[in-house]
Amino acid sequence: MSEPSEQRPLVLIPTYNERENLAAIVAATLVALPTGRILVIDDASPDGTGALADELALAEPRVSVLHRAGKQGLGRAYLDGFRRGLADPWRATHFVSMDADFSHDPKYLPGLLAACAAGADVAIGSRYVRGGGTVDWGFGRRLISRAGGLYARALLGVPVRDVTAGFVCYARAVLEDLDLAAVAASGYGFQIEMKHRAHRRGFVLRELPIVFPDRTRGTSKMTPAIAAEALRLVWRLRRAA
Repeated sequence: MSEPSEQRPLVLIPTYNERENLAAIVAATLVALPTGRILVIDDASPDGTGALADELALAEPRVSVLHRAGKQGLGRAYLDGFRRGLADPWRATHFVSMDADFSHDPKYLPGLLAACAAGADVAIGSRYVRGGGTVDWGFGRRLISRAGGLYARALLGVPVRDVTAGFVCYARAVLEDLDLAAVAASGYGFQIEMKHRAHRRGFVLRELPIVFPDRTRGTSKMTPAIAAEALRLVWRLRRAA
């Protein structure tokens, strides 16, 4: 499946110490979306990920790089990427948030774009709808993910089963409508907040099944502090609703 010709997707890939994965994920993404572009957002990775991203961008005009001074959080990375993409004269029609470690398989990208072409404003690669799932996750991780999602859905009323999903395609109109400067989350709570804000603005959210494997190279960026931030964020969003 290829993306509709009128779509111009920009795939945002935040990185911190992803040198082992970057070249492969960039290549696979360009195969999946040959008319798309990639923005790598690197937070001064000590392992040289940023330098490798620059090399890839020199060799491939569909790739560009945004260098940030250091680790400032996943949410801030995506927000900076959204702003860069919205200001670009190429005028991307869709913005996709995606991990660098192949937990988000690029083979699902055309399906996300197709869902937007069929009427979705926000298309979500979901682990928790029929046909989706996780691979090589321990019981504790599955429990935390499921419980965190149920907690956020119950308090915020977002009609999405995988509210913490990070593999998301946003139509340009969504990002132009939302007040990005008001987005509070800097970590993984960003995924919850963006879906909540889009839902409250009346945008159509649709989930598509994906299988989410654990990363095979590199280390996870999730920490207890990041998880705690997401829990606190849900209550702030609930009080502000």
